[in-house]
Amino acid sequence: MRLIIIIVVLVIASGVALARWSRVEPDMAFSAQVEDVLLPEDDAGFARARQVIPIRFPQDLGQHPEYKLEWWYYTGNLVDRRGQRFGFQLTFFRRGLAPGLPDRPSAWATRQIYFAHFTITDAAGEQFYFRERFSRGSPGLAGAQAEPYRVWLDDWQAVSAGPEQVRLKAQTEEVALDLRLTPRKPVVLHGDQGLSKKGEGEGNASYYYSFTRNEAVGTVTTPRGRFDVTGLVWKDHEWSTSGLGAGVVGWDWFSLQLDDGREVMYFILRQADNSPAPLSGGTLVEANGTTRELSPKEVSIKVLNRWTSPHTGAVYPAEWQFTIPGEGIDLHIRPLAADQELRVSTVYWEGAVQAEGTRQGYGYIELTGYAGSMEGRM
Repeated sequence: MRLIIIIVVLVIASGVALARWSRVEPDMAFSAQVEDVLLPEDDAGFARARQVIPIRFPQDLGQHPEYKLEWWYYTGNLVDRRGQRFGFQLTFFRRGLAPGLPDRPSAWATRQIYFAHFTITDAAGEQFYFRERFSRGSPGLAGAQAEPYRVWLDDWQAVSAGPEQVRLKAQTEEVALDLRLTPRKPVVLHGDQGLSKKGEGEGNASYYYSFTRNEAVGTVTTPRGRFDVTGLVWKDHEWSTSGLGAGVVGWDWFSLQLDDGREVMYFILRQADNSPAPLSGGTLVEANGTTRELSPKEVSIKVLNRWTSPHTGAVYPAEWQFTIPGEGIDLHIRPLAADQELRVSTVYWEGAVQAEGTRQGYGYIELTGYAGSMEGRM
């Protein structure tokens, strides 16, 4: 589940108009307090996820501009021949300024803003690298298409690399990622056949699917050198015109890839008193690819430790006991590095974790709303 806040910077002139956009790699002063100036009524005209619809490929690999929000999320855990571990996140977000495609028949006309987050966790080097970029949607700058599959923002991209394969590439002046992914399981449709409810009320939902086990081979580059790596990658794709429900201040999202071939996705919609909202839930993916929904009654998550960010003062959960008794899953989960906080347009923690217990495995956890409430945000 992803409901990350989509940040848009606009120029106001004779109403809301899109200024000239190019790639931006914001410094911290820019990233700290960029406000979304679109008003709630700007949701008018956008489609909402109201009912089950068929999820079709290849067309649903691409963008859905009739919906306001969309993201393509890649996270993974990698290891080199010496056993050195790395985590990464490469995420592309689309935010619609108006529904649908532009009226003007020009490749440069756009109603879309894209931004992307790229991180590398170097566990052995005890370093976490993160970067954010913004762009207007246009052929040379940013976009998403289904056939051939490509999602990109400048030279950060996820692109088709042959039958069912995807290549991920991203780099900054410090780090780089170049991976080839091969899916080993069929698509997973979360919620009710891909319709994932996020709050009460009609249309407060998203369409959400994942490829939960992609084998990866390639390279990671950090200031310590260039490393040949292999590992597993998780891909999420979600689109909606939806926000958090009343009283929900943030969420904790878990994705775990276990050594018995199973995967678990679980999210807690967290209320102001830290209790889970009723629509928290998730999906268990069996080794053979079959799935079933997980309810809050089946899952127990106990926070064992917390970490205080020296950068923002935010206090995050930092160690968990994650249990699904009916499935024989009892896991002790720890981050590969304590500091995996992204201080970008929205401050949040998202990082690589290791699980030990009745099974072994690795995964990613996202924690939002700890550096400021997400209530009322998209």
